[in-house]
Amino acid sequence: MDHVILFEGIPMSKSMRGMCKEEDYAFLGEKGKHHKETDTLGEDWKEEKMERERRRRERAQQEQERIRELEESRKEKEQQWRHHVSELASTQEQRLRDRLARIHHFRDFQRKVLVEEMSLQTDSESSQALDQLLTRI
Repeated sequence: MDHVILFEGIPMSKSMRGMCKEEDYAFLGEKGKHHKETDTLGEDWKEEKMERERRRRERAQQEQERIRELEESRKEKEQQWRHHVSELASTQEQRLRDRLARIHHFRDFQRKVLVEEMSLQTDSESSQALDQLLTRI
C-alpha cells in the first residue's frame, strides 16, 4: 500500500483530508507503473519536438535560399535590362550619325548637280541663290 504513504505525504488540511479519501488517490500507486510509459512518451515527445524544430530550421533555410535566388535573379535581370538599354541607345545614336552623314552626302550631291545644271559660277551671289534653292527643296 504505497499509495497510503503517498496519500499521507500530500500536504492538505485536516478538513480536506476528511473529504478526500485514500481511494481517491489510489491512482498515485499506479503512477509508478506508468512511469516507464510516461518516460517513453516524454522521449517520443522530445524527439517529435526536435524533429519539428529541425524541419522548421530547414524551411527557414530553404526560404532564405529562395529569397537569395530571387534577389540574384532580379539583379541579373536588372543588369541585362541596363545592358539592353545601353545597346539600344548606342545603336540609335549610331543610326542617327549614319543618317546625318547620308543627309550631308545627299546635300553635297544635290549642290553639285544644281551647280552643273544651272551652270552657275562659284561667286557669292550664286552660292546664296544655291543655298536658298536647296533650302526650299
